[in-house]
Amino acid sequence: MKPNERTEQIIQKYKEDETLMIRLFVQWCVNHNLDPQHVYRTAYPDQRRNAALQEAIDSDEGMEELPIDNDTMLDVLQLFGNDDLAFAVADEIAKMPGSK
Repeated sequence: MKPNERTEQIIQKYKEDETLMIRLFVQWCVNHNLDPQHVYRTAYPDQRRNAALQEAIDSDEGMEELPIDNDTMLDVLQLFGNDDLAFAVADEIAKMPGSK
């Protein structure tokens, strides 16, 4: 495999993983009756509307509920360096009934 092809393959894999992270975030929000756009804007108030997030929201209409545990959601966001969003999610978790 040529170095250029390998680089392209790595970039493509990262994009696929990032899309999965966004879909998990959207599903987590849906599971907790939260608006993903609102939570995202809390983390990134100066950022314009995120097209990838909107696409995930639109494509998740009617999806079956996939249980995503809070710690897993935080770990996934941090894995992608999405610390600001992880803090916003942690704030939402703290507001949930039964949270410590």
